[in-house]
Amino acid sequence: MEFVRLDGERLTLVFALEVGGAADLVYLGARLPEGEDLGTLAASGARGRHESQPDVPPVPGVLPESKGGWSGTPALELRRSGVRIETDCRLNRWATGSQAAHFMFHDRSTGIDFGVRWVIGPADVVTVGLTLTNTGTEPVAVERLASLALPVPARFTEMTRYSGRWAGEMQEHRRPIAPDGIARESATGKPGFGGANWLLLHAGEEVLGAHLGWSGDHWLALEPDAQGAGDGRAMLLMGAVLEAGEVVLGPGENFAVPQAVLALAADRSMLAQTFHGFLRKSVLPARAEWGPRKVHLNSWEALGFDLSEAGLMRLAESAAALGIERFVLDDGWFGGRRDDKTSLGDWFVSQQVFPNGLAPLISRVHELGMDFGLWVEPEMVSPDSDLYRAHPDWCLHVEGRDRPTMRGQLALDLTRAEVQEYLFEKLDALLRDHPIAYLKWDHNRDLFPAGGKRFIQTFGFYALLHRLRAAHPEVEIESCSSGGGRIDFGVLQRTHRVWPSDNNDAIERLRIIPAWSQFLPLEVLGSHVGPSPNPITGRRLAMDFRAKVAVLGHMGVEADPARMTDKERDCLAAHIALYKQWRGVLHAGALHRLAHPDQNVTGMMVTHDDKALALVAQTAFSPVFDAAPLRLAGLEPEARYRVTLPEPWPAKARHYLANSDVWREGLVLSGTALMTQGLALPLTHPETAWLIALERVPQ
Repeated sequence: MEFVRLDGERLTLVFALEVGGAADLVYLGARLPEGEDLGTLAASGARGRHESQPDVPPVPGVLPESKGGWSGTPALELRRSGVRIETDCRLNRWATGSQAAHFMFHDRSTGIDFGVRWVIGPADVVTVGLTLTNTGTEPVAVERLASLALPVPARFTEMTRYSGRWAGEMQEHRRPIAPDGIARESATGKPGFGGANWLLLHAGEEVLGAHLGWSGDHWLALEPDAQGAGDGRAMLLMGAVLEAGEVVLGPGENFAVPQAVLALAADRSMLAQTFHGFLRKSVLPARAEWGPRKVHLNSWEALGFDLSEAGLMRLAESAAALGIERFVLDDGWFGGRRDDKTSLGDWFVSQQVFPNGLAPLISRVHELGMDFGLWVEPEMVSPDSDLYRAHPDWCLHVEGRDRPTMRGQLALDLTRAEVQEYLFEKLDALLRDHPIAYLKWDHNRDLFPAGGKRFIQTFGFYALLHRLRAAHPEVEIESCSSGGGRIDFGVLQRTHRVWPSDNNDAIERLRIIPAWSQFLPLEVLGSHVGPSPNPITGRRLAMDFRAKVAVLGHMGVEADPARMTDKERDCLAAHIALYKQWRGVLHAGALHRLAHPDQNVTGMMVTHDDKALALVAQTAFSPVFDAAPLRLAGLEPEARYRVTLPEPWPAKARHYLANSDVWREGLVLSGTALMTQGLALPLTHPETAWLIALERVPQ
C-alpha cells in the first residue's frame, strides 16, 4: 500500500493506492499539518470485516465496478458485440504532482485502460475527469461512464438537492442522507430547471459541493453503503447520459467524459466564494478582460412581438433616459416571425418589421450611448419556416415516427455538418453585417425524440459556439433556456452570462438568485426589473422593492419605461446609478449569506477591499413588529466602517427608521459590532428592502 497526498491552500486529499488493486480516497478535509503519517491516518479510518460481507471486503475507491461483492452502482457499463463486459480494472501505475494525481487502471482480459485524474485547482476547487482507452482488438460501446466517483466521508450526513420547473427554478430541499439513497437522471437534453447536477453535502456547518460541468443530460446516484464495503461511507457518482450507440470506440480510440467539480468549505458562504473564485479564474472566458457589466434593457416584456422601427426607437430613447447601457432586441425581428409558431431557422431581418433593415435602429441606439444586442435561438426550427420546408430532415427525429413539437418548434440536428455550416453562416453574416455587441442565445425546447443523439448533440452546440466566438471574440453571449434550463460550468466556459429564470417577480428572485449564487458569481446572473403586475405571478410590487432586488446581479430592465409613472422612473434611474457605483464591488467581491431568525428575511452581502454592499429584504409580514437586527458578515473585526443606507428609501418603512439624519451622514461602527449586534432596520412590512453601504474608515 502506498499513499499520495495532494494539498491546496486549505484542503488536503489523501489516496491509498494498491498496485493491482484499487485507488481509494481515504481523506478529504481541511489541510493536514506537514509530516502527517498517512498510513496511520488511513488505519484510523479502517473498519474490520463484519459477518455479512465477502471474505475480502471490496474497495470501490475512485473507480467502483460490479465485482468482488460490491453491490452499488458501478461507474462504468460497457458492451462488446452487444454483450455486457464484466470488467476487472486494476491500478497499475500513477503519476502525481503537488496538486494533481493521475491514476491508470488496466483490465487485462478485456483490453481496456482507464485514466482517472484528480486536480486541485484555483480556489481549492477539485476537478475530476476520466478517460477510457480501448486497447483491445474489438470495438467497445460505452453505455455508462461516471465523471465522478466519490467515496463520501462518513461525517457528511445530510444533503441539499434542487428541484424546479419553468419560472420556479432551483428550489432547495435539505434532508438526511437516507439508507435508500437517491438516483436521478434527466431526459430533456439539457440540465433542466431543477439544477439536478448540483448537490450539497453537509456535516454540520461544513459543506461539500459537487457539480457536473455538462450542458446535456446527466445522471446522479448517492448511495449509502449498506454492506458492500462496510466502511460507513456513501458513494456519489455523477456522469453524462449516453444513449446506446452514441459512443463506440474502435481499437486504439479513447473517450474523455465531461469534468466534475468538488469544493469543500467551512460554511455555505465560503463555499460560494470558493466556486466564484474558480469560475473567475478558470471557467469564464477571459474574465480578467471583461469591462463593467452593462445595464440592459430587453424589449420582450415591453413590446413582445409588437415590433416596429419607430416603436423600438421610442423604447430605446426612454431606456437611455434611465441610464441604460445596452439595448437588446428580443424575439420577432426575423423572417415571418409575428408569433411563436413560425420562422425559427430563417435568420434574416424581416422586411415587414424593418423595411430599412436593422441599421437605422442600431444607429439610433448608438447615438443614445448604448450598444446593441440581439435575441437568437439557433438550435431550433419551426415547421412553418423556409428552412424546414427546404430541409425537413435537418431536425432531430426518428425515421417513420411522428415529430411532436414543443412551443411550436423542433430541434435541429447539430451533429450534422451541413446544419452546423448553415447556422454558422447565418449568425456570422448577422455579426459581420451589423455592429452587434451581444447575443441572447435561447433554447426553449426539450430534445424529444432525440434519435439516440442527446449526448453528441451537446458537442454540436459547443462546436457551434466555439466557432462563432473564434470569429467574433468581442461579442458577449448569454445562455438562456426558457430561463434556467441550461446553466452549468460547461456552458459558462463558452458564454458570459446566464438568465436564471423567466420569472422577474422580485419575491421569486429572492429565492432564485441566492440559490444560483451558491455556485455562480453575481456578474453572470441576469437580474432584471420586471413590470408590475408581474406577467407570470400577477403580483404587484413597488418599484423601490423591484429595483433594490435587481441590484445584486447583472442588472437590467425588462419593462416599458413609458408605462411607468414619473416617480417610478426616477426611482429606477436612481437604482441604476447605484448599481453602476457599486458593480465593481458586487462583481469582484466575496459573497456572504446573511442569517436572520425570520425566514421571510433574505440577506446577501458582498465585500471587496475596503467596501461592502448588502441587500436585506422582507417578503412577508413580520411575526414581531421590531424584527431582529441584521448581523453583517465578512468584515475585519478591528476595523471601523461608515455605514449608510443609500437612498431612495422604501416608502413603507422609512417612517419607522430612527435617527434618519444620522443614517444619511453615516454611522461609524467596528466590524465586531456590525457582525455581533448588527443593524436594527425596519423590517416589519411585507415587500420592504434596504441596501446597506459600508466603507472602511482610515484609522
